[in-house]
Amino acid sequence: MVDLSVNLSGLELDNPVIPASGCFGYGEEFSELYDINILGSFSFKGTTKEPRYGNPTPRIAETSSGMLNSVGLQNPGIEKVVSEVLPRMSGYFSKKVIANISGFSIDEYVYCTEKLNGIPKVGIIEVNISCPNIHDGGMSFGTDEKSAYEVTRAVKAVSKKPVYIKLSPNVTDITVIAKACEKAGADGLCLINTLLGMRIDVKGRKPLLANKTGGLSGPAVFPVALRMVYQVFETVDIPIIGAGGISSAEDVIEMMMAGAAAVQIGAATLKNPYICKEIIELLPAVAEKYGISSLKEIIGAAH
Repeated sequence: MVDLSVNLSGLELDNPVIPASGCFGYGEEFSELYDINILGSFSFKGTTKEPRYGNPTPRIAETSSGMLNSVGLQNPGIEKVVSEVLPRMSGYFSKKVIANISGFSIDEYVYCTEKLNGIPKVGIIEVNISCPNIHDGGMSFGTDEKSAYEVTRAVKAVSKKPVYIKLSPNVTDITVIAKACEKAGADGLCLINTLLGMRIDVKGRKPLLANKTGGLSGPAVFPVALRMVYQVFETVDIPIIGAGGISSAEDVIEMMMAGAAAVQIGAATLKNPYICKEIIELLPAVAEKYGISSLKEIIGAAH
């Protein structure tokens, strides 16, 4: 029997499969389709201090092997998430969740962290310093090592929970940012967020997205994500959650061999809402096929 369990900074997961923030909402809609307690955990929708309506439409564009999104962190704000969403969540998900937060200043990251400290439902705080679809925040913190260090240090100073920093691939050398976050005290990392891209409406002679650019996700980014996880694994000594284009059980194993202790699945859930459930159910057979008895044993096996 294959042992699918993994550990993220003391948080025990039955398996490494985690729906990514932004693609799973707060889990409620998916809980109507299947029992989401099969998941290792899930990272809920990126949440900010104030409610956000997101970017103007159109906010989604297809590509030949993925999609572009420019949603812009639409969310009800941290106060409502804490007072209404998280209490309701206990009715359909029994495990601890990963709380994804974002901000436009260090103070906003700190504010959201403090609001989540006393919530037993939250197992890990995932700090998004890599969203490419908002201005004056998000990715601007994640593309500069000093800014990444300062955000990480500030959040760690107030957090009572493990802190994972979600990194941007839109940098020259992601290992520099990863090392800065580790030095500032990060308990773990999540990589990668989306790659900045665009599409043009040839007939209309203008960008398809109202925001002009958006984040590219899907199978097209998997090799890039895999390479970055591999590089960062050789650079830091903290756990990594691998994300970017994962859409099969084989992808999960490949990402873990690159160095991921767990994985997040994003765009694939928008194409097939059952994909995470299907991957979890297939993982034991696929692991046995490759002679794997425990997923913990393959973390970083390709190094």
